[in-house]
Amino acid sequence: MEDPVPEQMRTAAAAFLAALDEPARHAARHTFDDEPARRWLEYRPRPRPGVTLAGLGVDARKAAHRLLATALSPAAYAQAVTVMALEEVLDRAEDWRRGRHSGDYWVAVFGDPARDDDWAWRFEGHHLSVSMTVADDRVSPAPVFLGANPATVRHAGRPVSRPLGPEEDLARELLDALGPGGRSAAIIADEAPADIISATRATAPDRLDPLGVPRGRLRPTGRALLDRLVALYLDRLPPELAAREADRLDGGELHFAWAGPVEPGRRHYYRVQGEDLLIEYDNTTDDGNHAHTVLRRPAGDFGADVLAAHHAAAHRPGPVNPGAPR
Repeated sequence: MEDPVPEQMRTAAAAFLAALDEPARHAARHTFDDEPARRWLEYRPRPRPGVTLAGLGVDARKAAHRLLATALSPAAYAQAVTVMALEEVLDRAEDWRRGRHSGDYWVAVFGDPARDDDWAWRFEGHHLSVSMTVADDRVSPAPVFLGANPATVRHAGRPVSRPLGPEEDLARELLDALGPGGRSAAIIADEAPADIISATRATAPDRLDPLGVPRGRLRPTGRALLDRLVALYLDRLPPELAAREADRLDGGELHFAWAGPVEPGRRHYYRVQGEDLLIEYDNTTDDGNHAHTVLRRPAGDFGADVLAAHHAAAHRPGPVNPGAPR
């Protein structure tokens, strides 16, 4: 079956650009070979390449959201818009000092989605970064970053908002299922790092040591939970892309590592590594209420995989004609 996602992205990106006035279109568009702008990842509130939602009219903002929705499953899209709305909650908690706002999210398009074989786009702001690269109508879907601050809003002891709750809860369920021996191998440090290790680097590390516990050493329940945890991150993508990523990982070894205390509400971190796969999660502020999560492909981020395949095909030598002049 033909993958509908590339064409959906082309259509949505072209509609987004068409909805902009000329100054906004100029800000949103970049050349595909602008590597510093295209291979950009930032999850702090600051200006970035592209056009900001705050400066757009309703039709253009809706077109931006329709583009974002082509890259995310319905559940992940709900997480993403909740993350953006939390800017207002955080601004109130900070007594309005920093002027945070839900319109401080930016869209950039690299190349011409209507004409180019190779093009890309990104939707990004504080606590959300979604980068998609398209080459020969094949989508490379990474990095995908979602954060939340506050990670949990409570009332009367119950959560009112907790957009990244499944990412924490399933990892804790896995940790509980490992048993003493598995937990000993999985817990790599008594203290969590200050942030996700891959940070905002354009290239993620190929391998983070220590690896933690390998999937092959887990009992059936532990293996099933680790598989579910990976699927939770892959299912941020549309079903066609998630299924392709799952097939790519099928049969490969996975490792799970945890750092920090295991009690809820304290600074903690975990990661999952596999073949061209890095999943990281942290909740490492002093109050344990500020989460970062990311799905990365160290060898495939920002389209490195599909671009390599495209260039290899484009430069593959053709059949030799013995009668042709040399």
